[in-house]
Amino acid sequence: MILELDCGNSFIKWRVTSLDAHGRVHAEGVAGEPRELVEELLSLRSVNISCCRMVSVRGDEETRSLREIIARLLDVEVICAESSAMLGGVTNGYRDFRRLGLDRWLAVVAAYQLCRKPCVVIDLGTAVTIDLVAEGGRHLGGYITPGIALLTDQLRTHTKRILYDAEEARLALSDMSPGRSTSEAVERGCLKMLRGYIEGQILDAALSLGSEPMVYVTGGDASLFASERQVEFVPDLVFRGLAIACPL
Repeated sequence: MILELDCGNSFIKWRVTSLDAHGRVHAEGVAGEPRELVEELLSLRSVNISCCRMVSVRGDEETRSLREIIARLLDVEVICAESSAMLGGVTNGYRDFRRLGLDRWLAVVAAYQLCRKPCVVIDLGTAVTIDLVAEGGRHLGGYITPGIALLTDQLRTHTKRILYDAEEARLALSDMSPGRSTSEAVERGCLKMLRGYIEGQILDAALSLGSEPMVYVTGGDASLFASERQVEFVPDLVFRGLAIACPL
């Protein structure tokens, strides 16, 4: 079995897959911190994990520490994805390829491998990232904006009279009619703003890429995305890219 880790800014996503060509998922989860991850992995003692591959956008020290913990806990080698100028037929579009977030890079590579044509990659997580890939795998770069949680948190933090809890926030998104409470107005307003931004970027991408591109959507908040056009939801896009970067 292979343990795969996606260490993002807010959460550590993990899954255990088979070594065969089908790569069946046997277990998966999301941990808020390394200690929680260790507890979840300890519950898998009956699963024979023979290797581990990891992508991390966390600091070097934290990534190194997590790598050592996993290696010691499971007695396996932990292979980490690294930045590259080219991978899987895609040319990195950043002036300094080392500055492009590894999770973004792997998602872009995986998306292009899926279609082999111009595409747009939308990752809705703590931040929303949108990347464009042109014909021949030329990554053109992309855009980064706050995700829905950051948008609403900032508004609540900097406006003293906006006070409501997480449960109110969740209920506020039950529909998108004009809000009749502050929580509904904030949550629905931020979501509509974000959706409008994404739709605009997709339209602009079609002009930049010179054709109707494939649109791939991934990330923890992908379920909040709504589009009138055909899009592909690929929850494990980063993991797919990780398999390309670190074949076992």
